[in-house]
Amino acid sequence: MSRLQSRFAELKQQNRAALVTFVTGGDPNYDASLAILKGLPAAGADVIELGMPFTDPMADGPAIQLANIRALDNGQDLAKTLQMVREFREGEQVTPLVLMGYFNPIHKYGVERFIAEAVASGVDGLIVVDLPPEHNVDLCDPAQVAGLDFIRLTTPTTDDKRLPKVLNGSSGFVYYVSVAGVTGAGAATLEHVEQAIIRLRRHTDLPLCIGFGIRTPEHAATIARLAEGVVVGSALIDQIANAENDDAAIEGVLTLVAALAEGVRNARN
Repeated sequence: MSRLQSRFAELKQQNRAALVTFVTGGDPNYDASLAILKGLPAAGADVIELGMPFTDPMADGPAIQLANIRALDNGQDLAKTLQMVREFREGEQVTPLVLMGYFNPIHKYGVERFIAEAVASGVDGLIVVDLPPEHNVDLCDPAQVAGLDFIRLTTPTTDDKRLPKVLNGSSGFVYYVSVAGVTGAGAATLEHVEQAIIRLRRHTDLPLCIGFGIRTPEHAATIARLAEGVVVGSALIDQIANAENDDAAIEGVLTLVAALAEGVRNARN
């Protein structure tokens, strides 16, 4: 079993959802970002999404756009993001880590080289938001052959006719974007999330992780009662953006993760 499969199987036995945390690699700088990354598992993150900085993150709202700018301004690139994963894996072999971003940097880096180095670094899966299933041959297929899960995004506008194509070749988990719009947008209603889960269940047995707009332990707990995973990103990025210094950024992110984890872990009690 892959690390993602093992983690979701373990959590199913415990009857609880996963807390999936997103941070941008290199934000606010390499050293502080690495400290945050290394601290996430102990703080309570069950799955980590690590953003690959890009100049044009069109699916992301202002918070993550600014995180990308901060990281790029401090010299972060794809090679350094992979190096960050290698350093993370020196002390952590259990927590699944997924790289999330856009295809352009991967294409520029070289798909074959990227896949080989991602596997060697200890990456477990990929989320590439601008690569539709019609282009599976460009990255999804070779990534899965190499042992990387390829996680798809589905949205409120992905209808029942489109869903099977989107989910074709998906593995690891399905990331449901609960609102139409960019990251950091307003949260979906509970009724909407319930209906979306019922609809998605007709098309896949993969774990369902719900994201976009989840910012508090209480909201995370509500989603954790319904889905296999709760994704939080912009709220963590805000802790970095609003911090006075690196130490405050690290403490702010890990403190919020601990609170979110408590909410998720107690949700079904």
